[in-house]
Amino acid sequence: MPKNNLSLLPTVQRTLVRLGENIRLARLRRDLSSEMVAERAGISRQTLSALENGSGSVSMTTWIQVLFVLGLEKDLELVARDDELGRALQDAKLPTRKRSRKAGSAGKTGTRDNL
Repeated sequence: MPKNNLSLLPTVQRTLVRLGENIRLARLRRDLSSEMVAERAGISRQTLSALENGSGSVSMTTWIQVLFVLGLEKDLELVARDDELGRALQDAKLPTRKRSRKAGSAGKTGTRDNL
């Protein structure tokens, strides 16, 4: 597989490393070998190692497969679920509704014309 020379932001790289460490810890807590998890996820042991080390070249699909193998797929439902910033931006773009006047109400004073 060709290597991607990705230029990752430092915060993105730190996040990938943290996620990889969390996955490694989850695997070890379950007493699963890297060979077993890799086989169940349909990936090589080297790819699993790259994932656990926070490599930016591992596909999102591979991350998700490993999470399913570890029984952590429910955590995926939390991603972007409570998007406070997005909701605030959306609310800021909503048009404000202006009250419309009823037809023919302009100039009325509440009195009847004499017949």
